[in-house]
Amino acid sequence: MLDRALPLATTAGLDGLSLGQLAETLGISKSGLFAHWRSKEALQLAVIDHARQQWTDEVIRPAMAAPRGVRRLWAVHDRRLAFYEDGPLPGVCFFANANFEYNARPGVIRDRLAAQLSDWMTFLTSLATDAIEIGDLRSGTDPAGIAYETESLGVCAVMQSPVLGPVTFRHARHALHEHLRVLAADPTLLPELT
Repeated sequence: MLDRALPLATTAGLDGLSLGQLAETLGISKSGLFAHWRSKEALQLAVIDHARQQWTDEVIRPAMAAPRGVRRLWAVHDRRLAFYEDGPLPGVCFFANANFEYNARPGVIRDRLAAQLSDWMTFLTSLATDAIEIGDLRSGTDPAGIAYETESLGVCAVMQSPVLGPVTFRHARHALHEHLRVLAADPTLLPELT
């Protein structure tokens, strides 16, 4: 059920997602969904958690197979963009859309989204920190700055791709790639891009 709810939330918005809409998509009665979620808010929270698990399975886990340091940091960015390019979600990125939608709305949904974003930024910062500590990136490099740049490029690509097309993913790859090559102690650790 959540596999069907998640794509709906990327197009209708998380607030636009309803038990009735999901029931219609699944071809079941709305009352049948109440056994799983007693409220729209419970469904929304479940979708956030499901999206986080999908992100872990499709982006983080595969990228963690790369060697530690700058190669792993690069792999996370590259895998993220590949996930968007593969197009499993019609609205491209659940989290970018939901964060924009709920950014100024206090409550439990925003709190869950904020916690997810905070965890993601902490994760990116830890990857950059590790790359600095093992000597892949020059000392003095700001790991939080690298995390911010990585996230900014991913979100920008997501927001522009529906209008500008796949070129946004190429630009996001090349921008971080070139930046990391400048900061890398050994630029050959990073793959060549075409």
